[in-house]
Amino acid sequence: MCGIVGAASHQNIVEVLVEGLRRLEYRGYDSCGFAVINGDDAKHVIERARTTARVSELAEQGKDFKGTLGIAHTRWATHGKPDTQNAHPHISNELIAVVHNGIIENYEVLRTELKAAGYAFESETDTEVIAHLIHQQYVAGGQKSIADAVKAVLPKLHGAYAIGVIAQDNPSTLVGARVGSPLVIAIGEQENFLASDALALAGRAHSMMYLEEGDVAILKADSVEVVDQSGKLVEREHKPMPTQADSVDLGPYQHYMQKEIFEQPRAIGDTLANIVSFGPELFGANSDEWQAFDQILILACGTSYYSACVAKYWLEDIASIPTQVEIASEYRYRTTVPNPKALVVVVSQSGETADTLAALRHAKELGHRYTLAICNVASSAMVRETLWHFLTKAGAEIGVASTKAFTTQLLALYLLAVSLAKRSGKISPEKEKEKEKELLRELRHLPKALHAVLALEPQIIAWSDLFSKCENALFLGRGLHYPIALEGALKLKEISYIHAEAYPAGELKHGPLALVTDKMPVVTVAPNDVLLEKLKSNLQEVKARGGKLYVFADQDTEIVNSDGINVIRLPEHYGNLSPILHVVPLQLLAYHTACARGTDVDKPRNLAKSVTVE
Repeated sequence: MCGIVGAASHQNIVEVLVEGLRRLEYRGYDSCGFAVINGDDAKHVIERARTTARVSELAEQGKDFKGTLGIAHTRWATHGKPDTQNAHPHISNELIAVVHNGIIENYEVLRTELKAAGYAFESETDTEVIAHLIHQQYVAGGQKSIADAVKAVLPKLHGAYAIGVIAQDNPSTLVGARVGSPLVIAIGEQENFLASDALALAGRAHSMMYLEEGDVAILKADSVEVVDQSGKLVEREHKPMPTQADSVDLGPYQHYMQKEIFEQPRAIGDTLANIVSFGPELFGANSDEWQAFDQILILACGTSYYSACVAKYWLEDIASIPTQVEIASEYRYRTTVPNPKALVVVVSQSGETADTLAALRHAKELGHRYTLAICNVASSAMVRETLWHFLTKAGAEIGVASTKAFTTQLLALYLLAVSLAKRSGKISPEKEKEKEKELLRELRHLPKALHAVLALEPQIIAWSDLFSKCENALFLGRGLHYPIALEGALKLKEISYIHAEAYPAGELKHGPLALVTDKMPVVTVAPNDVLLEKLKSNLQEVKARGGKLYVFADQDTEIVNSDGINVIRLPEHYGNLSPILHVVPLQLLAYHTACARGTDVDKPRNLAKSVTVE
């Protein structure tokens, strides 16, 4: 994961580095740090500040620092525990400073070689290897060009990385390079920058360009050069900088996660805005290409994977198109039977998820031509590398545990299912306009329906006090709502640190029932669908064994409060769109349970928002 920022300017850039880290803190918050050189000072030593606290503490440490050249980093720990010693930037012999996002897979071999050459290591990280290698090359080359030293070292590094490099005796030059991990160059007025994400520099620069695989960028205050992996000087397309994300002010909310849960009606409404019909145009496809695929393969990780699992039910039921869902981190490591006539759909909030990007590239190498990204970030690598895309309008999501991104992903996938149903004739041409109007009416009612579900928060808070005292929980769902149970269990795990599992309710008797006691709450998603009566039988199986049931039921399910069964009723049943509504109370339950346990809701331990390493 990790986030990096770098700057070359004629002005003091410490504040820019710190603010960039503040915006990138979602990528990792185990530690953070920056290193600067003051080009106006003849001695211009590398000054460094590091901390395992949050960026606000780093800002306090660095308030007296001054530098016109610098690099900064916020860390999600891979190699080495999260302590100050392992915090970036890493410095080699007071000459070279490096920040790094990614993993160097052959660092152990390189570390052994460098130790034999006399280099001493202060950290457990793979990154320190890069710093020493560049130092070795820089000194051997007569300290003429830090860019040449970086370029010479890159072929020795195996893995995925984005790096920023400065040299103490070259106070005007910042070098960036990337293989596998994203890196953007931002162009300002007599200052230039690099960062893992363009939003780190929104409002500071006027344009940007994305580095391509193997690119090396040489930044000075007044110039930017990009060299491709063949060593050729190249021009990369300039694009306008994204505007600063919508207000990150918490307003009346205690945490960003709570704010984002309550933003879901707005996010759904924004995603639906200007949609007046279903079809290929929603995804940027033309009619001919839209007819070319006959299967769906969805690749995703984490929460996005659960949205894909819901989509499988929709795509096969509504559109009658065979659909396979794969965990992206597993897909490319097994032998598959590719079907070039399958549409590959990748789902990611950030569009930079390393495993999903790698799976997409693998699928394309196998001959998959038709690719579609469902993503929340227009400028992401995933959007750039797919044939078609659909942008959700969730807005910036700061909380690590995804909420509004998930529900807008579900909406996008539902739109895909209906569009393909229209293609296949499942929506009859004679009734097409009438049916489309009906479906659009249902969709446009979603924000209002979500507001009604959010009004259940006080009842859910009452449940959360009990949940906060538990160490285990079981989640049940059936059919279309089994993936929603999975998502509910994931949310509880992520932010409250309570062990939670989810099962299809019909599988209780095949093992999980052995776990049921009066100390293990059983959360059940109970919509009024064709599986309701089967689900009721499963609830009785739990009750008969002394289990405590907590049921989110539709208004007309006839499941009532009784001894061992606690019920919160959703205001209405919403048919195929029910998963979008039923996941919201599960989000609120996880949130308020975490609050009751006193955990760091927005930044849960060991996690990060954007997973940019394998």
